Amino acid sequence: MLHRVTGSILAIAIAAAAAVVMVALWPTETEGQGAAYQAPRLMGTPNPDLNGIWQTMGTANWNLEDHSVDAGPYPSLLGTWGVQPAGQSVVVGGRIPYQDSALNKRRENFETRLTMNPDELSTQGDPEAKCMMPGIPRATYLPFPFQIIQTRSKILVAYQFNVAKRTIHMDNHTEAPIDFWMGWSNGHWEGDTLVVDVTGFNGLTWLDRAGNFHSEALHVVERFTPISPHHMMYEATLEDPNVYTEPWTIRMPLYRRLEDAAQLLEFRCVDIVEEFIYGSLTKAQ
Repeated sequence: MLHRVTGSILAIAIAAAAAVVMVALWPTETEGQGAAYQAPRLMGTPNPDLNGIWQTMGTANWNLEDHSVDAGPYPSLLGTWGVQPAGQSVVVGGRIPYQDSALNKRRENFETRLTMNPDELSTQGDPEAKCMMPGIPRATYLPFPFQIIQTRSKILVAYQFNVAKRTIHMDNHTEAPIDFWMGWSNGHWEGDTLVVDVTGFNGLTWLDRAGNFHSEALHVVERFTPISPHHMMYEATLEDPNVYTEPWTIRMPLYRRLEDAAQLLEFRCVDIVEEFIYGSLTKAQ
């Protein structure tokens, strides 16, 4: 009986000691997930090094808001190749705050998203389908990687889709000299967050394949915040008094591509869409 009692006491003591060790090893608020991640610095600067190839995972390019699976425009020809996958909203609050008149425009955009009229090339249909520049913020969440090339005074962002690119001016900020498909980007640092103020849009790009859109008055403020060695949180706040009732924000993580020798590959699509854009003209002859 004495051996039995002694063994029980010993087992309890071992379990208690193990519990103490586990508590001691458990990360505190400042050591674990509550601690703010500090990214490696760009050499010679106090700023995070954002260099690398990044990509989103999600369905925002189909629709920024909640959406269910959809057969797509040509199910009898493409089967599941053209399917729109279901996805959750990346809009903070869930819905884009459209003005009533703008909702009609969005509906029209969706219904004519693949309508092609060579005489209305820039103003009708989804610009992505026609291999046009994707604009900001859409370029970030297209289903293709993009590369950040960071220097002390400028940051170049190169996108795989249609070889699109833009320069973020980190000093000598100026207003956009003209309107651009990709806008005009001025950047600064707020702690470890890269903040980019983008204006100078031409109003011809869309936000997704669902027909969500903006006008030439669009003003975008982007925020790139490193949250781990291989992740950044991306936020973009959009303001457009011609289309929305108030500013609104999208938020999503970006993932670093980690493959050996990862690089952007060529995605020149102009020749691919020639038949789509101009086919009706050749057939008419």
